[in-house]
Amino acid sequence: MGRGLSVETVKPGELTPEEIGLWAGFIQADARYASPYFHPAFTRVAGEVAPGAAVALIHQGGEIVGFFPHQRRGSRVQPLGAPLNDYHGVIARPGFAPALQDLPGLLGAASLAVNGWTGPGEGEGVLGRQTLQADLSQGWAAYDAERRDAWRKYFRDKDRARRSLERDHGALTVSFDGVDPAALTRLLTLKRDQFNRSGRHDIFACGWTADLLRALPTASEAGFGVRLAVLRAGGRPIAFEYGLYAGDHYHFWLPAYEAGTSRYSPGILLSLETMRLGAAEGFQLFDYGFAGEPYKKYACNREQTVLEGVVHRAGFNTAIEAALAMVGAGPALTAGAALGRAPLGVSVRRRWAAIDACETTVAGRMRGVAAAVSTVMSRVSAPRAGVGLLTLLNV
Repeated sequence: MGRGLSVETVKPGELTPEEIGLWAGFIQADARYASPYFHPAFTRVAGEVAPGAAVALIHQGGEIVGFFPHQRRGSRVQPLGAPLNDYHGVIARPGFAPALQDLPGLLGAASLAVNGWTGPGEGEGVLGRQTLQADLSQGWAAYDAERRDAWRKYFRDKDRARRSLERDHGALTVSFDGVDPAALTRLLTLKRDQFNRSGRHDIFACGWTADLLRALPTASEAGFGVRLAVLRAGGRPIAFEYGLYAGDHYHFWLPAYEAGTSRYSPGILLSLETMRLGAAEGFQLFDYGFAGEPYKKYACNREQTVLEGVVHRAGFNTAIEAALAMVGAGPALTAGAALGRAPLGVSVRRRWAAIDACETTVAGRMRGVAAAVSTVMSRVSAPRAGVGLLTLLNV
């Protein structure tokens, strides 16, 4: 396992003040842990609502050298709060974080699924994934000038959209000071409608994920918290964005807007206003999360590479592959591995990861898988030889 590491597992609420102080020291010593997902307050709150929540205390020579917040789904492990946790890793003393591929063995798990791993790691099917950030360390005015110089037409279009929205719907205001329960309820409704329209798994249907968003505003730790920014036109709320922050880092987390206002780009207008207001409060880095949506490139001037994929305990996956090869399934395994690296395979793996993280009952997983398979099959023009349902879902 490397360097004689051992693991003690506790519930998040069982961490002692001394352990939390040690954790806080680790995140202060390493810039990789600046994201609010690494803050002990996030783990404490998530630990109260996430099924199977635990923290691995990683020891060497009788000393704690790292912490890994996670949740169990049978023999499988995921970062705590998945699928809502965008950044994760072992919070460790510099130089002591175990590699991703070593974690399943240390945790006594069959596998570990990640989508935003920030530490060292490798493995079959583990891929790099980009996240994007807006650096406002020089202030809003300097950032705004630099972005407008790089993307003049784009920002002129947004200025026109702002004027049109105000002309058609009334004066614009933005609130950025806490979490209004009614606004959060509306955001959740809009997100669930979006999931249903797109065929993606409704990550809030299971209940505990929505409970996490409602519980986080209760966190009273200094330097950590959440905000729900709301854009109103003529007094009517039309765009919402739930954000998480720690120190001077602000993470854009869950955006939504009223569909009837889409031509005005209300979500983008709200993000820009959030950065302007946030910069005045001292926030310096605004994280837009995973790359993919075209609008993010216009706002962001930094990027970070994280890892996503599934790693198996040493010998566990090999034994399964050997057994399947003995019964003539070698071609299917080869095809499955190739598919797992292809865009469709990555998409299906992400769908399964969301289902497995959210749903804690067999019935819930079956419903999620059935819906996912229906969506995936509707997008595949012809069956792929040798690739069955289990291969598609990477289980």
